[in-house]
Amino acid sequence: MINLTIDGKKVEVPEGTTVLEAAQKVGIEIPTLCHHPDLTPYGGCRLCVVEVEGIDTLQTSCTLPVNNDMVVHTDNEKIHNARKFILTMLFNERNHFCPYCQVSGGDCSLQNAAYAEEMTHWPIMPDWKPLSVDASHPFIVLEHNRCILCRLCVRACGEMIGNFTLAFEDRGGRSMLVADQGVPLGESSCISCGACVQVCPTGALIDRWSAYQGLTTDVEKTKTICINCSVGCGIEVLSRDNRLVRIEGDWDAEINHGVLCDAGRFHPMVEERKRVLTPMIRKNGKLRAATWENAYSEIVVNLKPLLKNKDDSIAGVISTRLPAETMHLFKQIFTSNFNSSIVTTTEEDTLTATISKLAEKEGMPFEAKLADLHKADCFIVLSEDITKDHQVISFFIKRLLPCGAKLITINSSSDGLDNFTHAAIKVNLKNINYIVNQLRKPIAANKEKLSAILSDLDKTKDIEKGVFEEAVKLIKAATNPFIVYGGNPTNNEDFITAIWKLAKTANANLLSTKGGANSFAAAQFHLDVPLDFNGVNTAYIALGDEEPSQILINKLKEVPNLIVQSSYISPLITFANVVLPVHNWLEQSGHYINLEGKMQKANSALTALEGAHCNTKTLKILADKLNIKVSDDWKKDITDRVAISLIE
Repeated sequence: MINLTIDGKKVEVPEGTTVLEAAQKVGIEIPTLCHHPDLTPYGGCRLCVVEVEGIDTLQTSCTLPVNNDMVVHTDNEKIHNARKFILTMLFNERNHFCPYCQVSGGDCSLQNAAYAEEMTHWPIMPDWKPLSVDASHPFIVLEHNRCILCRLCVRACGEMIGNFTLAFEDRGGRSMLVADQGVPLGESSCISCGACVQVCPTGALIDRWSAYQGLTTDVEKTKTICINCSVGCGIEVLSRDNRLVRIEGDWDAEINHGVLCDAGRFHPMVEERKRVLTPMIRKNGKLRAATWENAYSEIVVNLKPLLKNKDDSIAGVISTRLPAETMHLFKQIFTSNFNSSIVTTTEEDTLTATISKLAEKEGMPFEAKLADLHKADCFIVLSEDITKDHQVISFFIKRLLPCGAKLITINSSSDGLDNFTHAAIKVNLKNINYIVNQLRKPIAANKEKLSAILSDLDKTKDIEKGVFEEAVKLIKAATNPFIVYGGNPTNNEDFITAIWKLAKTANANLLSTKGGANSFAAAQFHLDVPLDFNGVNTAYIALGDEEPSQILINKLKEVPNLIVQSSYISPLITFANVVLPVHNWLEQSGHYINLEGKMQKANSALTALEGAHCNTKTLKILADKLNIKVSDDWKKDITDRVAISLIE
């Protein structure tokens, strides 16, 4: 441990700690503009300068490591004069018209720093040289007039996301933030993660959907989780007057540490679907508004006789976007009481069910955790474009590549990782099991046998031997290989078995992307049977706020009696007999299990729409009206089945 003194306070911190971090530990605030705790210290803005006894010049506290017996001063005339001069130069360099800026009034670090130094005017008049505004991006506006060249956005794009879209061109006062060497941001390789917007200390990069809708002091913040995929990223929902203003990544979230994809950050902002405002019952061929009591009565009339039949004439289908509590209740009603064998989720042909069966067969969890992924030195990504469906996982992989990690992709078509991969094996989806099985042989073989194995590759499989050989070399050289797999291969069971054997041979960790947000929980509740509506006369669909797939819609068209529990109007509702309005994801709370088995709670961020009911409450009332007794002990039931990975 290192002992030092900061502003007269004795501080003890581990070796390698910076002066800035040591000061923050004891509650001493040092202003910064270019620093972020999750990024490499840069020291570009110079605002965090401090005085160290024994050193003539002021030092940047964000880059200066602590030393034993160091004496640091953060608050004296010399330091304040330096900070005022730095701020004066920053204001002089660009056109900072504070009254017109959306972050002015508390959310601008530059303005806040000036007020902290008691600056009331610009000592040096700016040049008033107008700069361009790039509004070509659907979600982000780049305002060059407000940029202070702190490089936070550039570093976030590279270090957090691994995309390296942003950079600076030219030097000094002519430096300009550019995307892909000078193309408009909307035409660049930007993937709309929004990390640059969240770290920007001024109004240079703004979210165009929430601009001017409220400062931090005007909004309510709710920490919850994103349910757009199975990663389960931590988010902060900012709302005002019960209206969504914007979504930010939660820097404290263990899973994603603040980074988000476009689906988590921006897509909820552009929701255009119309809400179901009231229960509806079909009368004379048309859906008509009804009371909740009448809607329940209609459902009970249709369902109660089926309690006696106990056959597969009724099916229950639930969305994996709904909480575990809702799933547990749904399972009890339709499996335990109606005795239907067709009680499942809206997912079609996902791997989760097959993987769960393999875990049961083995009698133990076999998949790894995200913490293991961060330690990997070679990635094998199989059968899925994770840059589309599980983007945050791709961030974790891409940002390790500059550190020496290798990337191998095995897929049927081009994907978002192609520009980053060291070996891209393109193969017809029906041959992917063959490829995975063939990889095992040379990994276990010595150099003499490798050429013989390569010569035996089936020429009909269209495998590039050079790429295949490179992939084998990378896997054999790796210390901590990691396999990420998902997608929809033609034969799930053979695919899983092949991957499992490959992982054993290569001594690699495994992680599947699963399906939806609560696909893991659904599998634990055995809600994983195939969607088959042959012979089904009645179907209850707990859709929540999910947009039904065309496959599901086509399968349900022929079901005579359809009951839909939904937040939004969709094509599925057009041929439903009863429709029940329910909360969407921002209005509901409940538990989710992400792809690595981590149990998290989603918190409601908005007050529910008047007339809509909680998904769980809707099912509880239905159970009560059907005289069905249900249990709330979902946590016990969710751990009864051997899990794919440990549930924590």
